[in-house]
Amino acid sequence: MARIAVIGAGTGAMAAAARLSVAGHRVTVYERSETHGGSVGRYARDGFVFDTGPGLLHLPAVYRDLFVKTGKESLEQCVTLTQVDPASRHLFTDGTTVSLPNASRAGVVRALDRALGDGAGARWGDFLGRAGAAWDRSRRPLLEEPLPEDPRPLGRDPYPAVRRRRLLRAAREAGTVAEVGAWELADPRLAALLDGYALSYGLDPRRAPAAAALLPYMEETFGTWYVAGGMRALADAVYERCLARRVEFVFGAEAVRVSEKDGRAAGIELADGTGVEADHVVLGAQPAPGLLPAREGWPAGEHRAPAPGRFVVLLSLRGAREAGAVHRTVVHAADPGAEQEAVFGGRTADRPTVTVLRPDDPATRPDEEHEAVTLMVTVAPHGPVDWTDAELRRRFADTVIDRAAEAVPGLRERMIHAEVRTPAETAADTGAEGGSVPAPALAGAGGAYLHSGNRTPLPGLYLAGGWSHPGGGPAHAGMSGALVAGLVVEGDGFRGSQ
Repeated sequence: MARIAVIGAGTGAMAAAARLSVAGHRVTVYERSETHGGSVGRYARDGFVFDTGPGLLHLPAVYRDLFVKTGKESLEQCVTLTQVDPASRHLFTDGTTVSLPNASRAGVVRALDRALGDGAGARWGDFLGRAGAAWDRSRRPLLEEPLPEDPRPLGRDPYPAVRRRRLLRAAREAGTVAEVGAWELADPRLAALLDGYALSYGLDPRRAPAAAALLPYMEETFGTWYVAGGMRALADAVYERCLARRVEFVFGAEAVRVSEKDGRAAGIELADGTGVEADHVVLGAQPAPGLLPAREGWPAGEHRAPAPGRFVVLLSLRGAREAGAVHRTVVHAADPGAEQEAVFGGRTADRPTVTVLRPDDPATRPDEEHEAVTLMVTVAPHGPVDWTDAELRRRFADTVIDRAAEAVPGLRERMIHAEVRTPAETAADTGAEGGSVPAPALAGAGGAYLHSGNRTPLPGLYLAGGWSHPGGGPAHAGMSGALVAGLVVEGDGFRGSQ
């Protein structure tokens, strides 16, 4: 039985902890804050309850596997999952509206044809077919296996872009999300739909590789799910599973250094000076400066500019949720190019893309005569934009609410209270630089969109969670926990699930 110290209590770290404890190890989690869940937070006021992080779940099979492998009770015995249908409604700048059904490619094709005109659905369907081919090519090495020591093969884009011949000019094929939209989808609304998927994950459509097509493919193929009580209920269930497997938690304990002895990780040092001995260390958070022992080219060479964060407005509304209201509505930007320039250029956008979440869940509201609504926008991180500026926060919140009013009838008149959370709050709560939210890993672009591997140059030290392979988001974080547990239990020969 090995002693294992886990740094951070996010979902990926807890997924690793539960699996390692079941394997017979003594696992203790050290968390800098006073609660578990990492970015999967909760805000409650006067009977209204909101998720402060992700609001929907994709690829629930990741957590089904976790619960099967760590106890008798299945995921569905611990939380209530409901497929969101329609999966999303989209409002475009020209006034066009389309609702996309959940996990039905044929239904999506029909919906797009009805809303955007004959042929639009077929172009999107053909695109999803190519995205499916990219999924088949990259799924195992990108999501189900530890990052190889030589990741160069993942630097090749698996998306089979359409090669278009041109008279007297060289043939061209899409290499980025924006180029797929412009050259293959050939409709600004379809392009905005694809751009919106990328932007929601914090990716710049102008630079992200065409392999980002995997993101809409995963959502539209495997479905979009809501956890009753909010995504925080899933984090609570994972935490309870850890406790049931005798994982220990120490809250208010900030790790400041991973110690090493004889060339391998030997424990951690806490901010209060306490030393903790361990046979293995799992880092489940973004590494702070000085936390990791230096090796040639690592981790200093890993530093990148902070990724975008999320600006969130939590609205307590009077009045019942109207019949037929859609759970998720995306109000697309009036000028997507200008929005991308702002987000990735360190500014605020004038009329940004706003995602409106309206769960039909009694657990989120005091009674049936009220409604809890969450507005979410991808924004530049804290630093380039000063998200502690009270006037900027107020002004941008007004912009976001005005945009959301296009999706929620009588929104302003119904408002009781608005709570604003920005990347500044994310940074304070999670320790993530600039309040950034990690994106999922992508193949292509020479490996620029891969994350640090789960094994590290320091034997005995492993990385889990959204800042490591295979990247951010609840499903990807859960995958990282499975990969780390496999590496610790089976050693470097572990190759992932079969």
